Amino acid sequence: MFDNFEFGRLVIIGDLLLDQYVFGSVGRISPEAPVPVLLKSHQKIVPGGAANVAVNAAALGCSVGLIGVVGADKNAVALKQALSLWPSIALQGLVELSGWSTISKMRVLSGQQQIVRIDEETVIDFPLETQSRLIEECKTALETADVLICSDYAKGVLSENVLKNIIDYARSKNIPVIVDPKRNNFSCYRGASLITPNRAEIARATGLSLHTNQEAERAAQVASEQFGGDVLITRSEEGMSLWQRNGHVRHEVAHKSEVYDVSGAGDTVLATIGSVLSAKQDLDTAVVIATVAASIAVSKVGTAAVSRHELSQKLSGDIRDNTIVVSLERAQALVNNWQKHGASVVFTNGCFDLVHPGHISLIHAAAQLGDKLVVALNSDASVRRLKGEKRPLQNEVARATVMGALRDVDLVVIFQEDTPLEVIKVLKPNVLVKGADYTEDAVIGGDVVKAAGGRVELVSLVEGCSTSNLVNKMTSKA
Repeated sequence: MFDNFEFGRLVIIGDLLLDQYVFGSVGRISPEAPVPVLLKSHQKIVPGGAANVAVNAAALGCSVGLIGVVGADKNAVALKQALSLWPSIALQGLVELSGWSTISKMRVLSGQQQIVRIDEETVIDFPLETQSRLIEECKTALETADVLICSDYAKGVLSENVLKNIIDYARSKNIPVIVDPKRNNFSCYRGASLITPNRAEIARATGLSLHTNQEAERAAQVASEQFGGDVLITRSEEGMSLWQRNGHVRHEVAHKSEVYDVSGAGDTVLATIGSVLSAKQDLDTAVVIATVAASIAVSKVGTAAVSRHELSQKLSGDIRDNTIVVSLERAQALVNNWQKHGASVVFTNGCFDLVHPGHISLIHAAAQLGDKLVVALNSDASVRRLKGEKRPLQNEVARATVMGALRDVDLVVIFQEDTPLEVIKVLKPNVLVKGADYTEDAVIGGDVVKAAGGRVELVSLVEGCSTSNLVNKMTSKA
């Protein structure tokens, strides 16, 4: 599951911002002018822009190399101090440009209502020397990177020169490149693996509306033609739409959340996608997890990081299911959901007619090999064909109830065939478990699991434990 992800190293390059928040309460209108008078209670300073992406990635457990431009001013000092609270973020890549002011955005709030925003920024074309230093810092950082993230706020760091050089270098090292774009055309991001525009950004770049899923798919296709990669559109309350060049499309519904502030939510999505990919998970899984992360981010006031614990708790809530014994169709939906949330699904099977210590040992060992355990149970008709007309001793409902009551079991499926092969083909578990009395090549469905990237595990059995032996002893005593 998500808790077990081993996150790698991200290199994040882009426009660095200092986000400042002044909080207070308004009780009257100024006698000097028709404006509210704020009685200040406190002030908060947090990293913004690409620096916020870095903080979100660090909060999830990634190590980060952060690259951008700062001025030789008090805002730069404040930004570095705020970033110093995150020791996993390396700041060696910050390029200082004297005579230029570090960008700052100050928001004044009464309660949760923003009254005014005060910006300090001068957008310029950075000197070629500064651009060259950015490129070299990025190349150096990429020597130990798993993912490159470009956070483009259109403030000058990601010039076409810088973009081309760093994207080409990352591609030469087979490092995926993710871009949060802010251009009216996405061609300057050519070579990127994925871009993550919001609804307004992609509409502006393509000239297309995005009211429906079909329109979103068409806009994503046009955007992809501009730069040559995959597209993830963040669509606010409508969720996210992933369009890939291989024809795969996914529309992820937004999680309902009380929205306080959407500022920084795109940064959270960007950081989460990059972090999950650095853990060697697929893009579908990254999108599912990023959708959950976004719902947490917008429930906070101002620019804020989503912690690994917060995200883990929310994901765990999303994959809980109180129904243990289910149909194969329902099991498929649950297993797909678990896997998309990063869970490793373990599968084992049997008749489990009389549950004995050998069964308990097998089930417990299987549960330790992943996050969710599915047990496939032979139906009564199947048991009779395999064991004879006097079996089973308990009907399938009773056996499923007992199996489902075991703490280690998350799901029970009853199958009618003599073998669980069809169930395995449908569920595609990550791990297939049988007793050590089998050889790996003799495990039914093992080839299916391994072909899908999973593995077969053989666990030790408790000697002398067998349902058939128990039945024989009971019969002889009778």
